[in-house]
Amino acid sequence: MTLRLGGELLAIESGLVREVLEPGAITRVPNAPAFAAGLLNVRGTVVPLTDLRIPLRMPRCPRDADTRILVLDLKLAGAASVVGILAEKVHEVTQISSAAIEDVPDVGARWPAQFVRAIGRKDTQYFIIPDLDAIFAAFLAVPLGAALQIA
Repeated sequence: MTLRLGGELLAIESGLVREVLEPGAITRVPNAPAFAAGLLNVRGTVVPLTDLRIPLRMPRCPRDADTRILVLDLKLAGAASVVGILAEKVHEVTQISSAAIEDVPDVGARWPAQFVRAIGRKDTQYFIIPDLDAIFAAFLAVPLGAALQIA
């Protein structure tokens, strides 16, 4: 599934996506890190809302009519978990051949290499494939209220 975030195109494995929602009421969590500063109610289940722009060092844009929340089923710290991620816009579910996926270049990438699994290409457009396991492992390891330093 492709989505826009911080002015960049990203792709998330569609099998991880439970649903795509319009933003509703988000409960802010006092003293929570910016990465996971809110909670939302998804049909009676409390779901943490995360912002991948934080670990990927992307600019934060205000929410607008295109903003969506992707609800993902992930395995975090060995346990099945449901998390929401913000998207500035969700585009489409598309098939990408393995030949169109490349390693992250050593030079010129502005995202932290440890949080990007690969770069993909569809026609003439490039997109980022974030390493969700690495992102959530790094940010879940940070004690509440502590700031994560990204090299």
